[in-house]
Amino acid sequence: MSTEQAAARRDIPDATVNRLPVYLRVLRKVATDGHTTISSETLAEQSGVSSAKLRKDLSALGSYGVRGVGYDVATLAGHITGALGLERQWAVAIVGMGNLGRALATYGGIGVKGFEIKWLIDDDPRVVGSVVGGQKVVHFDALVPHVDEGVIGVIATPAPSAQQVADRLIAAGVRSILNFAPAVLTVPSDVQVRGVDMATELQILAFREQNARGPQGDREMKELMA
Repeated sequence: MSTEQAAARRDIPDATVNRLPVYLRVLRKVATDGHTTISSETLAEQSGVSSAKLRKDLSALGSYGVRGVGYDVATLAGHITGALGLERQWAVAIVGMGNLGRALATYGGIGVKGFEIKWLIDDDPRVVGSVVGGQKVVHFDALVPHVDEGVIGVIATPAPSAQQVADRLIAAGVRSILNFAPAVLTVPSDVQVRGVDMATELQILAFREQNARGPQGDREMKELMA
């Protein structure tokens, strides 16, 4: 089950779900540092949000801090872990062993608690059988999840191949897809897709920077660049 499905089941707003992994990352670091409690102010500051937003997010989980004490780190981390569906192990299948796919396969951040990269997939005979990050690349036909296995598919192919890859993932039983290809996917209503488009994010940042600077600042920047 994807984080969006978990949110829907618990009536947790999507915006809150998007911030929960950040809170969990901070809590795990705090626990590693040996702390057992954390104030809402400290957790909010380290998560980059306001205290009011943090408290509202956590109240949606039914988690409330103790005045003068804060939150119990282990308990709160457990609540967030459960809400995100991380109490079970999720298998990850990365499709496309080009530069991006190889970078994702060797990125240590995916191998956090709750996730395991189980398949590295490519259909190029020259790539199948090679080893990336200590794991052998297999053909798409090798993607045969167990009936009750939760699988998240990661598309790291060029845009023209993305829809075909999505179709094959869905045919294999995958119902959650993370798409790095700059393409809009058409999927059944029971399939969850999240897109990561770097070009779009850069354009959004450019828009915000331009509007934050205003006309005067924009003219100054042009003069500096002239």
